[in-house]
Amino acid sequence: MLDIESIIHHLDGMIKTQIQLPDDLYHDLKRLAGEKEWSLAETMRRSAEDFLARYPRAPETPRSDWSPPSSGRVGWKGLTASQLREQAMADMEPRP
Repeated sequence: MLDIESIIHHLDGMIKTQIQLPDDLYHDLKRLAGEKEWSLAETMRRSAEDFLARYPRAPETPRSDWSPPSSGRVGWKGLTASQLREQAMADMEPRP
């Protein structure tokens, strides 16, 4: 669910954001935008698209070779569950 502020900043399928750039980079981008007759926003979108095209997302491969460890030897000092219970019962203080 979007609140009113999110709706205002999410117009036309775009998200409004802020970034910080070094002065030189900002001025170079403004110069390029002017030469191409693009807005700075259009220049940044094109730059981001080009960057993502150069570094595509790696395909996700399921890890079918992995399975969780068995719980046969769990707990303290590698004791089995029943050995751990026996140790805990033996270590209990007697009830009055």
